Amino acid sequence: MFLYEIEPGLALKPLELGDVEDLFTLIDQSRGHLRSYLAFVDLTKAIEDTRSFVEKAVRDNADRKAFTVVIMVDDKVAGLVGFNQINWSNKNAEIGYWLGESFVRRGVMTKAVRVLVDHAFERMDLNRVEIRAATGNLASRGVAEKLAFVHEGTIREKEWVNDRFVDHEIYGMLKRDWQMN
Repeated sequence: MFLYEIEPGLALKPLELGDVEDLFTLIDQSRGHLRSYLAFVDLTKAIEDTRSFVEKAVRDNADRKAFTVVIMVDDKVAGLVGFNQINWSNKNAEIGYWLGESFVRRGVMTKAVRVLVDHAFERMDLNRVEIRAATGNLASRGVAEKLAFVHEGTIREKEWVNDRFVDHEIYGMLKRDWQMN
């Protein structure tokens, strides 16, 4: 198995079908933590739901439509981070991420996102990376802010999550600005 070690005990690895059970268990154990801002949580009722997601994500990775990797903390699946959409013609991507509840507040996600943004600009030759986070999701917004992404605005009632609309905050980073960090 290929691992990209960020630091001892923290690594990224390619998403594979073998991750289905660990991902489903992590989602199931973290439902209360994740469901406030992530619509997929309530749609993930059985392991087959996670299997369908992973199968599609693996295909999208292979087709270069997306780039999703698993965050590993002390050799345990801790969450996912990746480019949900890659627009090759316009050289931009939108990054998404989540962590299981037992892995939050350790700086894990900020480090993982930093590696992906480096990858976007250095290896994928993208010009822009965007992060969208629910207005009330201060932890997710904090990742963007710690990495000096520019807050570019709010999309009102962007997503239907748990019987309510949530606004999204948009953060952007350009290659030239990242290189100056």
